[in-house]
Amino acid sequence: MNDSRSSWGEFSLKEDWWSVILGICIVGIAYALFASGSSLNWIAAAPRPWSSLSALAAQFQADWSRYLFQFLVMLSLFTLAAWTMGQSIAGFMSGFVLVYVLSLGALAIGTSDFAQDYSIEPAVIALAVGALIGNLVRFSPHLSEAFRVEFYIKTGIVLLGATLPITLIIWAGPIAIVQASIVSVVTFMAIYWTAQFLELDRKLGALLAVGGAICGISAVIAIAGAIRARREHMSIAVASVVAWSIVMIVVLPLLARAWYLSAGVGGAWIGTSEFADAAGFVAAHTYGAFARSGAIDGTPDQAIWSYTLLKVVGRDIWIGIWAVILSFVAMTRWETPELRTRVSLMDIWRRFPKFILGLFAASILATLASRNLSYTDFEATVRPGFVNPLTNLRAWVFNFSFVSIGLTTRLRGLAPAGGSAFIAFATGVLVNLVLGYVLSAIVFQSYWSNLTP
Repeated sequence: MNDSRSSWGEFSLKEDWWSVILGICIVGIAYALFASGSSLNWIAAAPRPWSSLSALAAQFQADWSRYLFQFLVMLSLFTLAAWTMGQSIAGFMSGFVLVYVLSLGALAIGTSDFAQDYSIEPAVIALAVGALIGNLVRFSPHLSEAFRVEFYIKTGIVLLGATLPITLIIWAGPIAIVQASIVSVVTFMAIYWTAQFLELDRKLGALLAVGGAICGISAVIAIAGAIRARREHMSIAVASVVAWSIVMIVVLPLLARAWYLSAGVGGAWIGTSEFADAAGFVAAHTYGAFARSGAIDGTPDQAIWSYTLLKVVGRDIWIGIWAVILSFVAMTRWETPELRTRVSLMDIWRRFPKFILGLFAASILATLASRNLSYTDFEATVRPGFVNPLTNLRAWVFNFSFVSIGLTTRLRGLAPAGGSAFIAFATGVLVNLVLGYVLSAIVFQSYWSNLTP
């Protein structure tokens, strides 16, 4: 009985599992409605393009009941998950109100003619507004419980799976896996060997390496637990990831635009070169906006799809692989004999990013919704009735994450602690940029340029 309660407690406290539960419930409801001839569209309200404040006000006047119902449903779902994970209900609900309102404002500003003309995406606005407020106002820990960046982004990734039919993953997945694997291994070795040359602690070098080679903060946290790294080492690695991720949000889209990379190739390069899922989505959304304006070839969705296949499907699955390798190395070579333990299959399972399973499950539902249809039929029926509502809800959840990133980022604390750690991580940045460009724009260019659902 105690083991049963312990297993349930561990399950209920994992945000990975809750992101899968919430995401699949939403996608499942959308699929059931679509199969019955209905749609989730009414609850998936989102600001539409507008050219004047009066036009925006008219939108809200017409759709206020949809926004209210949407807010109450999202508040209920995320609060339930937060409560189950041990958070304060009152604190989370209060903070979520702020997150939702700021996200609504970012989405509204991002759909203005001005923002569209200058390719300013709601994600960038959400990040900037959140950072401005977060650095001017000190929030209480009670209120900050709703600023759960990874939880929102993982839930959004599950919803993203609904726009990726399994046939697309089978088609482009092998390329993503090969490219992501090359980057994961080469970048890890480059950062780790540089850290060793600079005589940094081996565990700090490993954390810096996985932060640059896999998926940023999530990898740092997972591997820190696997190798029993010191807390200060994790802080240095996290600071390095955050600082460079924010830099790459600006640098990658601008460089890709300057070199006229197509949307699919640019998204793949971002997926190969970024260090954090949330920051990468901001960069991919930004680059997708160039395609929307006609400045580059391709479509906005191609930038997101290629980014997701490389970063989320390809690189993120390396968390489990590196956790096993580094756990074994740490236990057999870095630690004293009395601290050595054996790595079990259960340890591997615990460290595997469960939201990847949710993404594939949502993709299977999307495949069922579009089975036996031509692409023309898919665009005429499945996209408006099934995909578009989920795309709107995904945009909301992603913006919750972008707002939370800003609210929890302290600009004065972004500089990596220590010149040697900065140099070691910068080596990975350079390797990611060069290797990612070669693989995305030269070796596998034809695959990413022609990526379509």
